[in-house]
Amino acid sequence: MKHLTQDFLGNRQSRAIGSAFFSIGFLFGSWATFIPFVKERFGFNDADLGLILLAMPIGSVTMNLVGAWLVSRIGMKTTAIAGMIGMALAFTIPLNSSVVYLLPVGLYFCGAGISITNIAINMGVTNIEADHKINIMSTCHGMFSIGLMIGSLLASVGRGMGANPGYYIAGIAIIVILLALSVKPTIFKIVEEVETHAASASKFILPTGAFLLMVLIGVFGNIAEGTMADWSSVYMRDVVKTSPYFVGWGLSGYSLFMALGRLYGDSLIPKIGANKVLIYGGLLSAFGIGMALIYPATVTAIIGFAIVGAGVSCAAPILYASSARVPGVSKGTGLAVLNTFAMGGFMAGPVLIGFVSEATSLSFAFGIVMLLALAWAYLSSKVKLF
Repeated sequence: MKHLTQDFLGNRQSRAIGSAFFSIGFLFGSWATFIPFVKERFGFNDADLGLILLAMPIGSVTMNLVGAWLVSRIGMKTTAIAGMIGMALAFTIPLNSSVVYLLPVGLYFCGAGISITNIAINMGVTNIEADHKINIMSTCHGMFSIGLMIGSLLASVGRGMGANPGYYIAGIAIIVILLALSVKPTIFKIVEEVETHAASASKFILPTGAFLLMVLIGVFGNIAEGTMADWSSVYMRDVVKTSPYFVGWGLSGYSLFMALGRLYGDSLIPKIGANKVLIYGGLLSAFGIGMALIYPATVTAIIGFAIVGAGVSCAAPILYASSARVPGVSKGTGLAVLNTFAMGGFMAGPVLIGFVSEATSLSFAFGIVMLLALAWAYLSSKVKLF
């Protein structure tokens, strides 16, 4: 807990950048819990829903290079704050849409906002770690998980009480905007590392060798994360057939254990080793999904999804930190490349789940994710991290 209490909680800049990670999870968890509402409101089947959800990864992937460009032009600080505010406004669109064509428009801007903010704040973490000689990457990603957990839990309670989804998400957006404005002075004090001209001139590259294996692990891990975020509530409702009050609890359990894993990750990873953490993470994720598939009851599904959360917890922090250290590649480019593919997996994966689910069943689609988790564990035993 030393890294958490001293490096993160004891550092004002760490807490400020951590709040930006929290805001992404808070918004996404709130939205994800109301996905079944959107499906029911417009009468979508699983394939229809998957197609609509495709707009978010398109927004993410197309804006990755824009995010890297903004960081290089106006700085990480301005990009991070503007990204938080723009992202909050974007999330109000889907749940307030009265016509179906506004759904993909809103989700596109949600994906764009997440991508831009994500690149800026991960760059911010690497700058803080270099300037203050501390380790906070895993803990900051844990703040995303805490936001996801709190967002999904509160939205689940609100849904059970019959809250209007559009008004609810507008209230959440206001909270995030106020949070962005409150941490702005501290974030603007972060010392930005100046890269050499050769490094800063780097463009988007196609990953090869060990970096390619890292990207594949990131894609598989993020497909698992995206599936939990977008489909766990649907699974709880349609497969488990749980009470409306418990629809979001699978996502909450997943988010809680993902948060705990990341909060301990900065001290755990150096002790066990990054590769072993990745291997165990893939195996845990596969086991958790298998548990929810074999025993689709409320309690066992929540426990299974919680185990998945523990499994995926440290994958992103390890891979993002390593991508910023790829030899011959600037930090911004390394982060942008990993973020492009990882966020693509996080958001496009659930789209594919929708199509597979419609053609077969949601349980079968979750089984594919279980196999991808095993593939991620295997690749983790072969890759040499930077």
